[in-house]
Amino acid sequence: MTLKVEHIVGGYSQIPVLNDVSFEVNNGELVGLIGLNGAGKSTTINHIIGLLTPFTGTIKIDGVSLQQDSEQYKSKIAYIPETPVLYDELTLREHIELTITAYRLEQKSAWQRVNELLELFRLDNKLDWFPANFSKGMKQKVMICCAFMTQAELFIIDEPFYGLDPLAVRDLLTQIEAVKARGAAVLMSTHVLDTAQKYCDRFVLLANGQVKAKGTLDELRQLGGNQNESLDDIYLALAKEDLNGKTV
Repeated sequence: MTLKVEHIVGGYSQIPVLNDVSFEVNNGELVGLIGLNGAGKSTTINHIIGLLTPFTGTIKIDGVSLQQDSEQYKSKIAYIPETPVLYDELTLREHIELTITAYRLEQKSAWQRVNELLELFRLDNKLDWFPANFSKGMKQKVMICCAFMTQAELFIIDEPFYGLDPLAVRDLLTQIEAVKARGAAVLMSTHVLDTAQKYCDRFVLLANGQVKAKGTLDELRQLGGNQNESLDDIYLALAKEDLNGKTV
């Protein structure tokens, strides 16, 4: 599975937020999407999941764009947003049933997978609860369970760690490692750079709607000429240069 973003120019109005953004995410790897607030991370994600249409450029999953075959394109994606999106009138059980229907999953195997996830994230006794009864962290866990039960080929995860307790963060990272092992691709936006450095295979650094650097940690280190730099050091240096108006 390959997500290929090529020369995307896009945004929310006639003025582009993204300017010639290109990168790819391959099967079996976790790519970290890194950048300051307003750098274009969420805008990039919204283009990939189809909430926004690029002005120019293409986004393809396994060579298929949303415009060519929207059903095939969307069926490959599982999305975990930064802010949980749940239906007030549906219980946790009904959210799971809705996910099964939307992805056309086989009931028995889907429930087997999700029951394991519910137990892992300590939601197995909350099936008849409504969203109003959940904390923010619990709502985030619902989104995580619904995403990872799908067996999607591409996981888009936007700032997933806020609101999660340390145990839930560890369990989420374990799930990411598991889907990578079965060949899925993962794109994750995050400000938690020490975790990104430890778990991501490659990085895409955005600033002002442009890709300022991309590659493995070692490749990014070569840009600064210091093989001992952390991802945090590299990120802050690139961000500072960009804020000062220099070309990175």
